[in-house]
Amino acid sequence: MPTIGQRNRLQYIILGLLNQRPQTGYDLAKAFENEIGEFWQAQHSQIYPMLKRLEAAGEISHEDTVTGEKLAKKQYTLTAAGREKLVAWVSQPSPELTPSKDEFILKLYFIKTASDPRIQPMLREQYQLHQSQLHHLQQRQETVFPNQAAIDQAYGHYLILDHAIERESHYVEWLAQYLEK
Repeated sequence: MPTIGQRNRLQYIILGLLNQRPQTGYDLAKAFENEIGEFWQAQHSQIYPMLKRLEAAGEISHEDTVTGEKLAKKQYTLTAAGREKLVAWVSQPSPELTPSKDEFILKLYFIKTASDPRIQPMLREQYQLHQSQLHHLQQRQETVFPNQAAIDQAYGHYLILDHAIERESHYVEWLAQYLEK
């Protein structure tokens, strides 16, 4: 079995999204602008070739639909083979930690002293960005999970959103601590 680093995770994300409901390529791309985008990024240029590969492998299929007068769209659905592949992937352990690619943290690494004049503006900027992100995530949680029934229907999604809120809360607290110094 290939290691996690060798597998193309995008295929599993697409299979998982199609397991929720049939979708167009456009719908899938929009998913990366919302909840999936909180922890995984993909561009149109990655999504559409992957749809072709998954269809060629028999893991998804499509039906042409027409919207308006002439606009044809491909509506993709998961096949039994695709569902089996998704279930097998979700069932596998995830034994590796994935490093974060945080440019701000990378820049901090190269700051030598607390008196560096660049550090306070950097901290203030990040504080504002993370405060805004925290507010956005809290609003998403209220919208997507207004009650226990909604949580019960998408518990994994709820856990991801709760994790993101905790992460951003901690990040904001950490930044505030050093802004006070």
